[in-house]
Amino acid sequence: MPGFELFGDAERKEVNDVLESGVLMRYGFDGMRNGHWKAKELEKELETRFKVNHAQLTTSGTSAISVALAILGVGAGDEVIMPTFTFVASFESILTAGATPILVEVDDTLTLSPEAVEAAITPRTKVIMPVHMCGAMADLDALKAICKKHNLFLLEDACQAFAGTYKGEYLGTIGDVGCFSFDFVKTITCGEGGAVVTNDNTLAKFADHFSDHGHTHEGNDRGAELHPFIGYNYRISELNAAVGLAQIRRTDEFLDIQKRNKKILKDALSTIPEVSFRRLPDEEGDSATFLSFFMPTAELSKEVVVAFKEHGVDAYWNYFDNNWHYVRRWEHLKEVKSLFPLSKEIKEGLQNLSEVSFPQSDHWIARNISCLIKLSWTEEEVQARAANMVKAIQSVLAKV
Repeated sequence: MPGFELFGDAERKEVNDVLESGVLMRYGFDGMRNGHWKAKELEKELETRFKVNHAQLTTSGTSAISVALAILGVGAGDEVIMPTFTFVASFESILTAGATPILVEVDDTLTLSPEAVEAAITPRTKVIMPVHMCGAMADLDALKAICKKHNLFLLEDACQAFAGTYKGEYLGTIGDVGCFSFDFVKTITCGEGGAVVTNDNTLAKFADHFSDHGHTHEGNDRGAELHPFIGYNYRISELNAAVGLAQIRRTDEFLDIQKRNKKILKDALSTIPEVSFRRLPDEEGDSATFLSFFMPTAELSKEVVVAFKEHGVDAYWNYFDNNWHYVRRWEHLKEVKSLFPLSKEIKEGLQNLSEVSFPQSDHWIARNISCLIKLSWTEEEVQARAANMVKAIQSVLAKV
């Protein structure tokens, strides 16, 4: 991770096809295309890869979640349960839908705690949205059981776990709807892009229409198409889709490199008794984009972060003080700072968020360090990195 590390002739070829045709829009202009339909091809590749009936490309992972919420009928007065550890796009999309984000604790998987989810359900709850953070999965069996018990939708945010699996099924295809991101730092990239996947024919039709102003896409005269409901413009461009088309064909190559590199690092850190690792509900399904581990205390984690820098180790995060990924620093959400007026329901739902504590999440996130797994490392570089990580951690533990 990410795919941009290994751009090559395949990506250039697909982009040049689009530039030579001159048609950068995914819809219409049939006669000018020279047979090139990059977005449609990428959607077919996604459907084949993930063994899912329908894939709809969008402009981003954020817009994919917005489309997913819309096709599930989520709106004013509804609540969507989401984790305290995620990217800000999760609650942004919920607010855009007019619904209220309900933040709940994460556990040692760094994803939604099923117990916390169960406790947060109200008559207004409509969707449970696990976020498969840092390449690996939430406890989907437990979350599916909760959804079935309470008649709720399961929306998988798999934006950070492209091509990960859970018990033989691809992440994103297990719930009612799943979402992917193809931004510049994801496992495969379109530069900017996203996708909604589902096995439900009606939801797929809604996603197709909603993401393009409500167009029905029937016939070959775009101007004559009908609009059965209000939609928005979440169309991906052919240029972005062209990059992703080349990249998805390299998915196995990327995963093999990530898994090799992660194993080297994890094997090295496993020699340190004080280091423990994130729990993975399905070890085999990890996409290996990150190595996430815990130190015994938050203080030791902070010291290891400093030691990593001193030992030349880069591309790691302790998310406890991170502005983008953890509730602790989401002041704009806690203070409900919006450029446009928000509904009474949203204001009421968020009014006490600044006073709410999340001790279980704090316990795990403060002790966690997540290390990015790069594709561009040589095996020798990974071995050297592993040795430096061990030295850095040992230097901290030696002071205890």
